[in-house]
Amino acid sequence: MSIVKRRYFAGFLGSQTKWLNSMAAKGYRLTETGKLKYVFDECTPGQYIYTVEYVGDRSLEDEENYKAFLEDMGYRVFYKNLNLDYSLGKVTFRPWADRGGRISTLGTTYNKELLIVEKENDGTPFDLHTEKEDRIEYYSRLSYPWYFAVFLALLLALIYWPNVFPTALCGGLAIFFALPIIVMALRIRKIKKESKLEE
Repeated sequence: MSIVKRRYFAGFLGSQTKWLNSMAAKGYRLTETGKLKYVFDECTPGQYIYTVEYVGDRSLEDEENYKAFLEDMGYRVFYKNLNLDYSLGKVTFRPWADRGGRISTLGTTYNKELLIVEKENDGTPFDLHTEKEDRIEYYSRLSYPWYFAVFLALLLALIYWPNVFPTALCGGLAIFFALPIIVMALRIRKIKKESKLEE
């Protein structure tokens, strides 16, 4: 089988999931990931299906346990990074994360913020979160980093006040960072609405 190497970076989980599934539909199965590298083998078109999940707010132990749980269910799982930083000795502080995931280093969860999960395509949708409460909790967790980014942007806007350009720039960033929060809130609202209709 020939190996196809592609470079791709997606800031949003949905676009990365869509891209991986389009590659699978063309007959390429993911076999390896790197910072900017995705390696594929040829396969039967549409044989596999993918979903991508953010796990950057978990501790290393929680991430590894969740990955093992998914693999025990028969899925193939790959870690993927969100950042593109190549320097050594990195430490990231994630105040929105679970207690064990607030400080991330190269030896723990740094560059392991995403899980790419693969299953054989059986014609059913691939969703790791099928229960209403689980989906609401997951989308809420996805919002936490964006709340923190909005807070920082607004704080910087206040610091730079009354300088017009930096204040406007920071205010614009706060609005941009608020967009994913709105998307997650709309998804949560839709889930709650659907659950009321089912009752």
